Amino acid sequence: MDLFSVEGLFTVDSLISLLTLSVLEIVLGIDNIVFISIMAGKLPANKQKKARRLGLTLAMFVRILLLLSISWIMSLTSTLFNVGHWIGIENEKWLEATAISGRDLILLIGGLFLIYKSTAEIHEKLEGGGHDESNPKPVSFTQTIIQILLLDIVFSLDSVITAVGMADHIQIMIVAVIIAVGVMVLASEGISNFVNKHPTVKMLALSFLLLIGVSLIAESFEQHIPKGYIYFAMAFSVFIEMLNLKMKSKAGKPVQLHQPRLKE
Repeated sequence: MDLFSVEGLFTVDSLISLLTLSVLEIVLGIDNIVFISIMAGKLPANKQKKARRLGLTLAMFVRILLLLSISWIMSLTSTLFNVGHWIGIENEKWLEATAISGRDLILLIGGLFLIYKSTAEIHEKLEGGGHDESNPKPVSFTQTIIQILLLDIVFSLDSVITAVGMADHIQIMIVAVIIAVGVMVLASEGISNFVNKHPTVKMLALSFLLLIGVSLIAESFEQHIPKGYIYFAMAFSVFIEMLNLKMKSKAGKPVQLHQPRLKE
C-alpha cells in the first residue's frame, strides 16, 4: 500500500474514510482538550485562549509530522530491550508482555508524567501545594506550552496509529487531523470555561487524566484497555455530575479550589 499515492483518492470510499476518521480523531482528542484546558486555566485570563489555541495547533503539527514520518513510526514497534530478561523471567508469554519498544517507552514515560501531573494538580487544588498562599509558585506561559507539547506527542501516537489503520492515503489522514483540530479549537473554550467554573468537574477531569495515565502505562506493557470503556466512564461520571450541579445550583456557592499565582 502506497500511502502517498493519489490513485483512488477522490472516491466515495475515501470520503467515508475521511468522515469516519475525522470523528475518531475528535474523540481521541478529548483527553488532549481536557489536559490543555486544565493547564491553560493556570494562566492569566488574557493568556488562556492563546495557550489553548497554540496547544491545539502544536498538536495538529505534531500529528501531521508523525504521519509524514510514518516509516519511522512503524519502526517504533521494534523491541529495544526486554525487562523480563533483566529479572530472570523465562515464560514466553510474560517475555512478550515485558518487551519494550520505542512506542512502549514513549507511552510509559507519558503515562508516568500524566499520573505525576494529575496527582500534583489535585494536591495543589485541595491542599494549596503545601506553600504560603500569599506567595504561591508562579506559572509561566512558556512552561505551560512546553508541558502541553510533551503530552501532545504522547496523545498523538494513538491518533496516528488509528489513522494509519483506517485510511489508505496520507492526504486523507492529514485532512482528517486538520478537521478534528478545527472542531477542537471551537469546542475548547466552552469546555475550558465549564471545567474552570465548576471545581468538582475539574476534579473529575484530573481524575480522568489520572485514569488515562494508568491506561498508557498498561498499554506500554501490551495490556490493552479499550478506550471505549474509559470514555464511557468519563461520560457517565460527567452526566452524574451535571445532575448533581443542577440539584445543588440553589444550595449556595461551591467550594473554592486553590489557585496558583499568575505570572504576567
